[in-house]
Amino acid sequence: MKYVVVSGGVLSGLGKGVTASSIGVLLKSAGLRVTSLKIDPYLNSDAGTMSPFEHGEVFVLDDGGEVDLDLGNYERFLDINLGRDNNVTTGKIYSKVIEAERRGDYLGKTVQVIPHITGAVQDWLEEVAHRPADGSDEAPDACIIELGGTVGDIESAPYIEALRQFQFRVGRENITFVHVSLVPVMGPVGEQKTKPTQHTVKELRGLGITPDILVCRSSAPLNDETREKLAAFCHVSPAAVMSTHDVPNIYHVPLMLHEQGLCDILKVDCEVTDLLQRWRVMAHHLDTLSEEVHIAMVGKYTNLSDAYLSVIKSLQHAAMAVDRKLVIDWIEASHLESDWENVDERKQAWDSLKQAAGVLVPGGFGDRGVEGKILAAEYARTSSTPYLGICLGLQVATIEFCRNVLGFEDSNSTEFDENCKNPAVVFMPEISKTHLGGTMRLGSRPTIWQVEDCKIRTLYGEGESVDERHRHRYEVNPDMIESIESAGLVFVGKDETGQRCEIFELEGHPYYVGVQYHPEFKSRPGRPSPPFLGLLKAATGQL
Repeated sequence: MKYVVVSGGVLSGLGKGVTASSIGVLLKSAGLRVTSLKIDPYLNSDAGTMSPFEHGEVFVLDDGGEVDLDLGNYERFLDINLGRDNNVTTGKIYSKVIEAERRGDYLGKTVQVIPHITGAVQDWLEEVAHRPADGSDEAPDACIIELGGTVGDIESAPYIEALRQFQFRVGRENITFVHVSLVPVMGPVGEQKTKPTQHTVKELRGLGITPDILVCRSSAPLNDETREKLAAFCHVSPAAVMSTHDVPNIYHVPLMLHEQGLCDILKVDCEVTDLLQRWRVMAHHLDTLSEEVHIAMVGKYTNLSDAYLSVIKSLQHAAMAVDRKLVIDWIEASHLESDWENVDERKQAWDSLKQAAGVLVPGGFGDRGVEGKILAAEYARTSSTPYLGICLGLQVATIEFCRNVLGFEDSNSTEFDENCKNPAVVFMPEISKTHLGGTMRLGSRPTIWQVEDCKIRTLYGEGESVDERHRHRYEVNPDMIESIESAGLVFVGKDETGQRCEIFELEGHPYYVGVQYHPEFKSRPGRPSPPFLGLLKAATGQL
């Protein structure tokens, strides 16, 4: 097993996840089986209860793991399916060690960060790294490990020490340390400053880890003088100083690293497969798209795009498939509501909605902005504008239909009105009302087709069912299904019991689809998610 450890310095948000994923693409292009792990130093057991404003989206895996959004990058870039244990958190590690102590596994010894916590981290990494991730039964050849946070953070210290020890456990020849840093450009002449990188590498070396490769983020390519200076002060070869400057799209990053000789440093031949060539075609294709398609994204976390990262990527994958340049018109759902106090913001929100070629209402929690989402669903339904509702997007469209088509004016979800007399959406009976973490309906589950002929089934292709990932506590009220379907909103996909509604499609509409699951988690470059592809095809007149 070969390991590549990616750490970061100076500041967060430099793109360690994309760097780690890109290195994985290069290894995979060399014919290696690749897997990936993410270390998150926070004390939470997982990302499931964390705010989107603070942490971005919660990415859901096949096994129901609620994990960091970087695992979404790994899955999309490497076309693999990871598990909950591929996301290591301090909460998980400490829980494991405390459970072992309670069992008496340490034979009365004093349990300490070193060696017990650091040992548990190493055991975890080594065990999970050998699990198949590409759909075969074959163990991976290489594992990419990303250390979250920034070197110097107090939370990261046990992991740095664990990784320092890990290099001797697996053999120094079997591990490569990659450090991502920032080279800011200062002054009128655009001078590239190396001091921040010098300091972060000095700190990392002081902790016992010497990086083999520097990946330097900058607005422009590193010049030779900067590269030589970094090599001299950071104890690396000039050839191992990689420039990851700004590019038109992230699919250029693996190509950029390959062109600078990263494959030679890793001692692999990255042209064994045709993967890199396909990436070159894809990156160039995305650069050349010029005809725009506008999609209105009606959400409640619109000032933080990371909260909808997988949705954005899925829209991009679908837009590439229909040869269009994607433009997302962000609409804060509450701005659509009639009682929104800022008249100009309300007008602007409605103008954006009406000018868009398609409307997407993504998932979310809580009642803020829900009435605005309901209004967006009503507009799309009555104006024949293509619509895709995901999770809460399906639920608000169902509420809207019950109110305005069936005549139940008080219809709502019990999430927002517990005393609603005609609830269109209800709490699922098996879900815990006392524990929030890990208690939703989570992970990959089958949806069985209920009708032979509908747009969304055609998009999915052959098969009697589809497997998609879920994350929800509420569902369409089973008692309302017959009335809803008799009025034209047909639930074309249901769960194995035939009771729980998973997909609806509106009869007589160009494209009005809602899904209870989250199709964005399985979309891939070159293989877009069918519900998103349908939205983009309908929005561009290609459905």
